[in-house]
Amino acid sequence: MALVALTTSMVAMSIDTMLPALGQIASDLATTDPNDRQLVLIAFFGGLSVGQLICGPVSDATGRKPTLFTGLGLFIAGAVCCALARDFSILLLGRALQGFGAAGPRIVSVAVVRDLHAGRSMARVMSFVQSVFILVPILAPAFGQAVLSVTDWRSLFWIFAGCALLDGAWFGLRQPETLPPERRSPLSARHVLRATMEVMSNRITLCYTLSTGVVFGAFISYLTTSQQVFQELFGMGKLFPVCFGVCALALGVASFTNASLVMRYGMRTLSRRAVISEVVFAALFLLAVVLWHGRPPLYVFLPGLMFCFFCNGLLFGNYNARAMQPMGHIAGVAAAISGCLSGLVGMLFGGPLGRAYDGTVTSTVGGFALASLIACALTEYAERGARPD
Repeated sequence: MALVALTTSMVAMSIDTMLPALGQIASDLATTDPNDRQLVLIAFFGGLSVGQLICGPVSDATGRKPTLFTGLGLFIAGAVCCALARDFSILLLGRALQGFGAAGPRIVSVAVVRDLHAGRSMARVMSFVQSVFILVPILAPAFGQAVLSVTDWRSLFWIFAGCALLDGAWFGLRQPETLPPERRSPLSARHVLRATMEVMSNRITLCYTLSTGVVFGAFISYLTTSQQVFQELFGMGKLFPVCFGVCALALGVASFTNASLVMRYGMRTLSRRAVISEVVFAALFLLAVVLWHGRPPLYVFLPGLMFCFFCNGLLFGNYNARAMQPMGHIAGVAAAISGCLSGLVGMLFGGPLGRAYDGTVTSTVGGFALASLIACALTEYAERGARPD
């Protein structure tokens, strides 16, 4: 369980630990636009989205360990490239490679649990993994800030490479291959294309995947601007990790709340109530922000953001589960395709929102309002005529 938790947390660690360093990176590499620092995260998300599409089918065809080791190798290569970069374009190339490689651990960690466990045993392992995964966004910015207090941002990438080496060595020594040759699926472009067409033509799967993407896009816009908002706009300085951790805590509370409520209300009813609540609240939140000319007090902005995060925490798990519900016969490939599509949608939706940052939080709050409205419309359309749970 500890091994799977470490492997799963590689993605969140690679994103959230970097946040306090974005200002230093922009200064040291002389970016021309203050918002260019956001590309450090966008490049990683882009590589991760494409990597999932490839790593899923490859893992089913060649086994879990080869896919993991290849992914970790690319992750380390990308981290070293970033650590040695003297040009911002080279740094972005390294981040994209790092994100592409991170798709291997992300896909394999879930697949290994699925290979070895079922029923209550699987739920127990995934609950532990989810607990660790929730802790990473809360603690990672503080860790990044602590590293920056004694050294520079390049050391973070050497730490990423070291963690990947540790994970690979631990996995290689302690974890046997969980997918024997007789259970592997042949790697076929035709199979992937057929699965892609099925995902795209199924109304429920497509609409919930797109909804996941736009909701994730609002989250990306927040992530890419969080350092600028908290450290520069609100002047929080070294307290930035505290503000970020409080918001991340709202996601964790939502995950635990969802686990207890989904059995009582069902994922469709619960997610529908959550998205409607967010549509109404985010619209009022946006109105308040506009009345404050985009610069509300922190005591208004932070609780409002936490409520949006709480609603999104209820949506993520339920939307993913509902998207995959009709795809049980091609679950592995469909999950990779759905993950890739939602990631790309999130990047295309959230990237421009982040780039629109103008020293106010209007675009950030507007992103949550627009995303919840689009998600509500898509899921209402998807469920038209569908049978209840």
